[in-house]
Amino acid sequence: DAHTHMSQGGFNLLAVDLRYAKDEAEFTRKLAEFARSRPAGVWLTDGTWDHEQWRPARLPTKALLDPATGDRPACLSRTDGHMMVCNSLALKLAGITRETPDPPGGVIVRDASGEPAGVLKDAAMDAVWKVRPARTRAELEQALRTALQHAARFGVTSVQDLSGLDDLTVYESLREKGELTARVSFRPSLTIWEQARDRKAKLREDEWLRLGGVKGFVDGALGSSTAVFFEPYTQDPSTRGVYAAEAIPLSQMEERIAAADAAGMPVEVHAIGDRANAEILDIFERVAKKNGPRDRRFRVEHAQHLRPQEIRRFAALGVIPSMQPYHAIDDGRWAEKRIGRERCRGTYAFRSLLDAKARLAFGSDWDVAPISPLQGVYAAVTRRTLDEKNPRGWIPEQKITVAEALRAYTANAAYAAFEEKEKGSLAVGKLADFVILARDPFAVAPEEIGRIDVERTVVGGKTVYSRSVPAPLR
Repeated sequence: DAHTHMSQGGFNLLAVDLRYAKDEAEFTRKLAEFARSRPAGVWLTDGTWDHEQWRPARLPTKALLDPATGDRPACLSRTDGHMMVCNSLALKLAGITRETPDPPGGVIVRDASGEPAGVLKDAAMDAVWKVRPARTRAELEQALRTALQHAARFGVTSVQDLSGLDDLTVYESLREKGELTARVSFRPSLTIWEQARDRKAKLREDEWLRLGGVKGFVDGALGSSTAVFFEPYTQDPSTRGVYAAEAIPLSQMEERIAAADAAGMPVEVHAIGDRANAEILDIFERVAKKNGPRDRRFRVEHAQHLRPQEIRRFAALGVIPSMQPYHAIDDGRWAEKRIGRERCRGTYAFRSLLDAKARLAFGSDWDVAPISPLQGVYAAVTRRTLDEKNPRGWIPEQKITVAEALRAYTANAAYAAFEEKEKGSLAVGKLADFVILARDPFAVAPEEIGRIDVERTVVGGKTVYSRSVPAPLR
């Protein structure tokens, strides 16, 4: 899996699950039930709600949360991680009032009177993170153990984990105890690339644990209308998106990328909107020219909305589009509402990228989407949206074959991490990491691929999951 957030996924498995709440009533009912199970004053976090499933599809507010949460501060993340909704107590503790300006790279959603409504986008969430109690070492270890168990259940043998450096220390501990059940290529923030470089120098890297590079952000997400586009949003013409705080100005991001690259650190950058993708490709091209030729394997994480000229540039520049196919069948329910049909033609352009000879790598973006690679393959092959309104596929000309999707999840994902010599295919001398499936994904109907069970997951020749002996989630 070329793109995960493992500890956050573990924390969400241990928290209230709001992802599948179908409306505001179910959202508040589930939240109230969970709140009652928690001590007074304890923060309620995570949740992964998705208002696009509600009718009407409107953002939640503090007024919706307050009766359900009582005297517990609450900051609940949307599925994409680029928005949260807070109750009144959390906003008060964070010092967010009607006088608080939007921070660079963030938005405080306000009601008609100018009061904060509860939703915070991107950098606006930082004020809450600063007052929310930090996770303890024990909590982080529990989350990562839970996440690794979950990954094994769905046949994931290696993860590229885009998380904070504290997680790396826990991974080291789990490795020393022989308790890692997936191999980890760790990728902290580009903003701390020097710290990451120094940490890498001290890390005992082996086939189980590496610091594989650093990850930056150009923009936000489509769901929060913060992905950066050349033209205004169809649904909200007042905005073209919001640049990430670390990309203001873009010249600062370019300097960081150039310095990290010159130091030999692999770099990958989140870009979702068409303008964000064009601008990061421009930066990658200039940095490669400045620092000289080498096997650097720049990556764009998501590469979600592309103009035809950017599709061609990925292969020409040797930049890897690191994509998450499940997002296509999720976002496809409402993306046209955000940006219109025409711009969606270049959305999750798997077929076009492969035809242009780009090396496509797949991941899940778990916990934003399910971690199952088979559900990802299903999404790439069928493009059937979750609302079942596109039985022939949403933007069907971008569908790819089962073999192409599996390669993106195996050989190409290994290549994206400079690990193709030891994993990504079954061959003599490579690591004994593999899964046994209940059915053959090449033989079943495409719509059945996501329903195939994993019978066994084997890492380093050792069974880490067996369906015949299921391990309950903690």
